[in-house]
Amino acid sequence: MDTTPSIDGAADAPIHLTGSDFADGLRDIAPVMIAALPIGGLFGAVSVAKGLSIAEAGLMSLMVFAGGAQFAAMELWTWPVPVAALAFSTLLVNARHILMGASLGPKLAGFSRGGRLLGSFCLTDEAWALSERRAMARPVTPAYWLGVACLLPIAWTGSTLLGAWLGTLLGDPAAVGADFAFTALFIGLIAGFWKGRATGITIAASGAAAALTYALVGTPWHVAVGAFAGIAAAWLAADPRGHDA
Repeated sequence: MDTTPSIDGAADAPIHLTGSDFADGLRDIAPVMIAALPIGGLFGAVSVAKGLSIAEAGLMSLMVFAGGAQFAAMELWTWPVPVAALAFSTLLVNARHILMGASLGPKLAGFSRGGRLLGSFCLTDEAWALSERRAMARPVTPAYWLGVACLLPIAWTGSTLLGAWLGTLLGDPAAVGADFAFTALFIGLIAGFWKGRATGITIAASGAAAALTYALVGTPWHVAVGAFAGIAAAWLAADPRGHDA
């Protein structure tokens, strides 16, 4: 008899750490980890150019673990450090994590309270998207989350340290289009969520609002505006019968 808990019954049945779930998570996140290497290296090189030591650059990637916010911080980095501006910029860029956490939270029924809090530190756009896609068919277990989310900080921090050490020898990933790797991956992940007209309206509204805000106002406002525009569009386009037309 199959004792694997269903998604609906995940809250009542214990979900154990299994090697297969961990392997699934690691397999899903592997392309993202590879794409993160040149971006993390670039951040390390930029950090050293701004005056940070190799250790400080690595510590920032380990403790902050938010690529967009880290690059935004480097754009504002001067001496003395504008702490208030950095904090506000980071808040805006990472505000989307509130929405991702609210969306993913109900699907983490097998996690203890402590496990949720510790695991949420590793939340990224890609880990969220991959976990949401998995939740359509199977439970998101602690083992899966460990594989899909909690190993990425190692790749990010390691590549930051390497980039900081290599410094200007790394070069600019944008010159060969490597800076588009994360964007291309996320476009592919979004395509996996396609269910019809409402999905298209949501993506179009979010993208258009973010692009317009970026052109007129600049960073980091486009992130928050795009997120809230997508939420509004999804609500307006939703079928009241619960189907995506």
